[in-house]
Amino acid sequence: MHAERLRALHQKVVALLDSRNTGRISEDEESMKDRAAHYLHSELKRMLLPDTEEESLRKGILDELFAYGPITPFLSDPMVTEIMVNGKNSVYVEKSGKLIRTDIAFLSDETLRGTIDRMVSRVNRRLDESSPYVDARLPDGSRINAIIPPACLSGPCLTIRKFRKEPFSMEELIGLRTLSEEAADYLREAVVNRMNIIVSGGTGSGKTTLLNALSRFIPDEERIVTIEDAAEIHLPKPHVIILEARPPNVEGTGSITIRDLVRNSLRMRPDRIIVGECRGGEALDMLQAMNTGHDGSITTGHANTPRDMLRRLETMVLFSGVEIPVKAIREQIASAIDILVHMSRLRDGRRAVTSIAEVTGISESQILLQDIFRRNHERGTGTRGELSATDVPSKFLPLGETGWA
Repeated sequence: MHAERLRALHQKVVALLDSRNTGRISEDEESMKDRAAHYLHSELKRMLLPDTEEESLRKGILDELFAYGPITPFLSDPMVTEIMVNGKNSVYVEKSGKLIRTDIAFLSDETLRGTIDRMVSRVNRRLDESSPYVDARLPDGSRINAIIPPACLSGPCLTIRKFRKEPFSMEELIGLRTLSEEAADYLREAVVNRMNIIVSGGTGSGKTTLLNALSRFIPDEERIVTIEDAAEIHLPKPHVIILEARPPNVEGTGSITIRDLVRNSLRMRPDRIIVGECRGGEALDMLQAMNTGHDGSITTGHANTPRDMLRRLETMVLFSGVEIPVKAIREQIASAIDILVHMSRLRDGRRAVTSIAEVTGISESQILLQDIFRRNHERGTGTRGELSATDVPSKFLPLGETGWA
């Protein structure tokens, strides 16, 4: 009954207003909202509903028309880190690393599409049948991905990943058992001593969170250039230049790729380059930057293990279109990369560092890795234990010199 009343009232309000104007920012949006609120007040009073139901209906309709529909409260809830709308009747949220199905629903595919259109229009992006998917960043820093028919057969689909206004510090990550204090000390020394680092892991494993924390160890006097698809790195440093890629415009021109920005950054005299994620031909330019005076650079990449990350780097270099023998690619990687930090999502929902490995050289067939820290499986449980040192001395940070252990 609640949903039927909501749908009927929604249709009446849309008929009262010009529905074409409720999906985008307009000069008279506030007056339209006031008019809708006044109309709803009079209509709801006639129904003689309990105050709580009246307020719920009123807020639900106004959110559908002018905010982000029933997911609006989740956007302001700091405990919610991800919102996944799989269709009008299927909404999941992530809390404390666990996925939870909610009991909320959109009135129809049209109202869900209206919500997506409002998000996309606020960041000047385009979404229609000729361009049925989009990646964008909301003003509050949240990252959204939307895809609509004909590319998505189940109806409009929306994924929102939220980020804290103040990124996690290394101390907070230690408190959350993301990594040990000993491993954090090692990584701090690695950053200060200008080791080139790749943070690998699966989707949502916490790569960017750790990258943010690592970046805080960079000395304030150094010039840093950050490069991302959607700006998520927040560095409280005085000398930072933030570059962001851009998709093609409506005419299909004007795109700015990560690779374009990496190449341009080399002319900006950076001390360090931080690439939010390497996923294509820019890997070659990133490796060359690491090998030509930009020590201490950091990037992330999707992979299941550190070894897989090295294989992916080889593949990404081949995407650059430059014909390079595989042996030469491996030599470039072995020379450029010093440390691989691997992140995983554990069974209890935590995002944690599962290994820290150093590149120690190259043999005829493969790049050599040595684990410095490893999170072993606990016997009989199949779950990951705590991150601990392997007692193998670091090639770059000898124990007697740095005191990291």
